[in-house]
Amino acid sequence: MGEFATNPSITPEVRENIRKSLGLDQPIPIRYLKWVWAFIQGDLGYSFTSRSPVSELILQRLPTTLWIMGSPYILAVLIAFPFGIISALKRYSILDQIVTTVSFIGFSLPTFFTGLLFIIIFSVQLKWLPFIYNSTLQVTNLQTFWQQIQQSIMPVCVLGFYQAAILMRFIRASFLEQLNQNYVRTAYSKGLPKFYVINRHILRNALIPVVTLIALQIPNLFAGSLVTEQVFRIPGIGALLIDSIFRSDTPVIMAITMVYGILVVIFNALADLLYGLLDPRVQYQ
Repeated sequence: MGEFATNPSITPEVRENIRKSLGLDQPIPIRYLKWVWAFIQGDLGYSFTSRSPVSELILQRLPTTLWIMGSPYILAVLIAFPFGIISALKRYSILDQIVTTVSFIGFSLPTFFTGLLFIIIFSVQLKWLPFIYNSTLQVTNLQTFWQQIQQSIMPVCVLGFYQAAILMRFIRASFLEQLNQNYVRTAYSKGLPKFYVINRHILRNALIPVVTLIALQIPNLFAGSLVTEQVFRIPGIGALLIDSIFRSDTPVIMAITMVYGILVVIFNALADLLYGLLDPRVQYQ
C-alpha cells in the first residue's frame, strides 16, 4: 500500500478505490476483526510485491526453516542435558570448569558473529563447507543428501552451540538447587542408590523450570532465525520477514508476526500441561 500512496501517477480517485478495495476506509477494530476471521479461515491475503497468496509464500519457506531451526534445537537438548547434569554432579571439577567455560563463551557470542567466524574458517580458509545455502538443491540420491548435510552443518552448529550453552547453564543451576534439598538427603539416608535418587527424585523436580525454558525458547528460535538466515542466505521464514519489511509488504509481515505470536501461546500452554506430568502437586480440574 505504501507504493500506491507515494506513486504520483495514481489519481486521488483511483487511490480512494484502492483504499476501499483493501478495506482501509473502515474503522481499525472492524478491519482487525475481519483480518483475524480471514486468518482463522486460512486466508492470509496477498503479497503486495509478488501478488502471490501469503499462505503459499509461508508454506514454501516453512520446510527450510523447520529443518535449519529444528535440527539445532534437538542437537542442543541432546548435548545440554547430559553435560548440564554431569557438570552439576561434578561441581568444581575439571569437567565442570570446562563445561562452564564453554557455555559462557557460547552464551556470550551472538549468532551473527559465530556464523561469520564459521564462514571465514570453514568456507574461506579451509574450503570445507559452502557458505551460501542452495535452496534449489533437491535430495534425490546419496550425493545430493551429502550436499544437503554439508550446507546445513554451519547454521545448525551455530544455532545448536548457542542454544546448548543457554540450556546447559540453566540445567546445571536447576540441578544444583535440588541437590541440597532435604528430600535428597533423606533419600540418601535411606540407602537408595545414587542413580535412583537422581532419576526418580532430583531429575523430576529439576525439570520443572527447564521445561519452561525449553517451551519458551522454541518460538524464540524461530525469531532468532532472522539473523542466521541472513548470514547464511537461507531462504526461510526469517529471510521472508526481513525482505517483506524492506519492501513494506504489510500482509506478509502481519501473517508472520501472527504465526510467531501463536507459537508463543501454544508452547506456553504446552509447558503448563507438562507441569502436571512432572509435578504431582499441580492439578488441572
